[in-house]
Amino acid sequence: MSGHSKWAQIKRTKGVLDQKRGLLFSKLSKKISIAVKEGGSGDPSTNYKLKSAVEYAKDQGMPNDNIERAIKNTANAGEIKEVVYEGYGPFGTAFLVEAATDNPNRTTNNIKHIFSKAGGNMGSQGSVAWQFITKGQILVERDREDLSDLELAAIDAGAEDVRESEEGLEVYTLPLDVQKIKQALITAGAKIARADIIKESSQGTDLTEEQKPKVDTLFAELENDEDVIAVHTSANL
Repeated sequence: MSGHSKWAQIKRTKGVLDQKRGLLFSKLSKKISIAVKEGGSGDPSTNYKLKSAVEYAKDQGMPNDNIERAIKNTANAGEIKEVVYEGYGPFGTAFLVEAATDNPNRTTNNIKHIFSKAGGNMGSQGSVAWQFITKGQILVERDREDLSDLELAAIDAGAEDVRESEEGLEVYTLPLDVQKIKQALITAGAKIARADIIKESSQGTDLTEEQKPKVDTLFAELENDEDVIAVHTSANL
């Protein structure tokens, strides 16, 4: 199974400079707006996608006023549409890119250029989407050698899968269960690095250490586009 960028994305997010936080908050606002539209409600208690988007925004330091404004302004953001792009990166890696845009032509041209510059290409609808499965993902930072108690807490709370890595634990859940299991982990003493709804590839692509930088650069370039709100890949980065 692939790793949806996992810890590489965490490191990039933590390195966001102050001057880029405005762009980050803009992306988070779009993500919140899309969640309200998809879930049909501005109430996080009844819209699990919105709740996940709000919690993630809080984790990124987005002020509550900005979050509330994003929820309230959804009705006035009618021109913003969600667009999903599919494509291939270097070494046969698959990419699924979620964007929120008021100008699909501009965004399409930008994404196509990013793929092309990296030696990849944008695919047709359905070319890679079939291999991506929607899941909840919680990343737990390693703060000690033995994390077995946290692994057990996640399983007891209903986690579908728990994987240990050098950085910590990767907990996978049903989308509806993200916040419930996140809270159980916090209660058990876990330090949460990220909790979000992701799309994971069933066709994970292993890369050599020499290949990873080129794919990671493409991931970062896509993620940095002003209209992109999420990037998913089959690459095991």
